[in-house]
Formats: sequence, structure tokens, C-alpha cells
Amino acid sequence: MAVIDQYFQHLVSSGGSDLHLSEGQPPKVRAHGAVSAIAEGILEHSTLDHMLREICDEKAYERFLEKGDLDFAYEMDEESRFRCNYFKQKNGLGAVFRLIPTNIKTIAELNLPPTIETFGDLRSGLVLVTGPTGSGKSTTLAGLMDYINRTYARHIITVEEPIEFVHEHKKSTISQREVPIHCPSFADGLRASLREDADIVLVGEMRDLETISLALTAAETGLLVFGTLHTNNARKTVDRLVDVFPSDQQSQVRTMLAGSLRGVVAQLLLKRDDQPGRIAVNEILVSTPAVASVIREGSTQKLYDIITGGREYGMQFMDDAIWEQLVGGKVSPLEAYMKAIDKSRFRAALPPEYEELGHSAGGTQED
Repeated sequence: MAVIDQYFQHLVSSGGSDLHLSEGQPPKVRAHGAVSAIAEGILEHSTLDHMLREICDEKAYERFLEKGDLDFAYEMDEESRFRCNYFKQKNGLGAVFRLIPTNIKTIAELNLPPTIETFGDLRSGLVLVTGPTGSGKSTTLAGLMDYINRTYARHIITVEEPIEFVHEHKKSTISQREVPIHCPSFADGLRASLREDADIVLVGEMRDLETISLALTAAETGLLVFGTLHTNNARKTVDRLVDVFPSDQQSQVRTMLAGSLRGVVAQLLLKRDDQPGRIAVNEILVSTPAVASVIREGSTQKLYDIITGGREYGMQFMDDAIWEQLVGGKVSPLEAYMKAIDKSRFRAALPPEYEELGHSAGGTQED
């Protein structure tokens, strides 16, 4: 048993989500959104260096010492798998470990809108799952991939950094590739998938022009492409995709995106007020002729009206989803206010002691 496993066991038994190890600090765990120390002593360099080396490939660790960052996955036992990120910081070494559930939950078990599952029924196009780091994008996508895997006989290729949820072959065949172990980059993995008889490609992160360009091309040529971005609503997602390109290409990109985008699922995690834990809320954009027209024109400000008026297509505006959780007593007025886009709508619900916060903040939350 590795020395670090004692901390992983504590993380699992305490119901935590992340383990933080940092040179010069005590070990800490994030549980239900809050980070707290789990021991009094601070971590010395030699101790942390030994723990980090013990669970990592030797060549990968040398690469980390040279470059300052490393992502990989570690399996403690059949029921405990972790996404690991090593980094260098002011006081020396640091690492964060995210517990990856080995049991992949369905969209229904995750209490997500059923519209999300219908994106798995598509045969081609681009579907984006967006949100800040730690908002559960990977969990939602894993549930969606599992739905396809259980329902259809397709070839699914995932390009991830690192591989988080491990999928077994069910009706579909799933090829999971890890950056940089199995392919040098997301773009290389996506480009290769075009030659690998794929029906569906999951791109772990669309972070650069080359990857986004390849994703749009793949979606146009008949693949169903799922990708992620760090944006917190549908409008910003569309704008981000277009803005990545040089200005002289943006008109063409808008036309491509109008033809290939099938949907956007933006996700946030809210701290629950009725019980320990967190709850996901979603904004959902489903492509319609009106959506395609707005994207083609570049008038993405009109998406707000399309989403709020598109309930019959399964669309949902983020603030409406947050409001529903507030009215249902699942989240506090302060949590709802802090996560809302149009804060003025939630200001009246704030308790008297937070009135000053409500008046000092602006009307909307920006990404």
C-alpha cells in the first residue's frame, strides 16, 4: 500500500471530493464544497516528494519536475480512482486529487433534465457541455456516454486528459485515449479519430483554435462530437467558439457553427441548503432554425429570448433553473444570488443581513 493511500482512504470515508497536498501546509480535504485540514502537521518536501513519486510513472515524474505540471489518473483499488494534478507552487510541490466515482450514474440518477439524454440520440453535429472547473461536466458527459453505450451499437472514441470514468463495452465499442500518453494532444486525437471509423468523439477540452476547428469539421462531416468549454452559459459558449478564430474567418465559422451545433448544456454546482452536498443546475440550448439564424447573424444576445421561449424544445435558462432550486428550498438565497447571471432578480430574496451585498453588486455576473 502506498503511503498516500491513507489520505485517499480518509477522503473516501469522509465523503469528500478532493484531496489537497501542498508543501508547507497540512493535508486538506474538500467535503461538500468546503476545504479543511485533516491533520495538524505540515508536509515537508521529502515526505511529499516520496508520496507523489510512489504513485506516478518515473518518466512522467521527471517530466513534471521539468515542466511544473502533470495530469494522470491513479487507481487505489477497484472502487477508488483519482484524477491527479501535480504542480509547483511558491513553497515547493503541490498536488490535488479528485475522487472519480467508479459507478457511472445515469442522467436521471444525477437529477439532470431529461433533454440532456436526447443529445445521445443524435447521429451527427456538435454538442458542448460547459461550466467552470469542478462543475461536474465530466460526470454529466460520462452519464451521456453510458446512455449511448447501453442504447446503440456505435464506435465511441474519447480523448481525455486524463481518462477519468472507465467505460466497459456494452452495446457500443469504446476506445479511450489519454493525452499525452496515447496521443500528443486533443487536436491530434481528434484528427486521428477521423481515420478510425468513429461514430462519436468526446474531446475532453476544446481549448485552442486547432481543436475547435477540427471539432467543427468533424461535426460537419457526419460525426457526433461532444466537447467541453469553461464558459457558464450558452451565449458565452457560442461567442467563445467564434472569437477564437481570426476576425477574417469569423463569418465562415459562424456559418459552420450554425449548421453543426446541436446543443449547449451549461452546468453549475450549487451548495445545498436542505442537506449536505451540492446540486447541479443547467442552462440548455437546443438548436432550432431560429438558433442557427441568430448564430449566422452574430446576434447572440437574442439567444436569451430564444432559450426562455423554447421550453417546448427542452430549453432552459440558467437563472430559471437556479430560481427553481431556491423556491424548492434546496439552496439558500445567498447561494442562488451569488451564482445567478441576472442578480437583480434574486436581490429581493436576500435576507436583511445581506442587503448591503445586494446593493453593492452589479446587475449581472460575467464569466
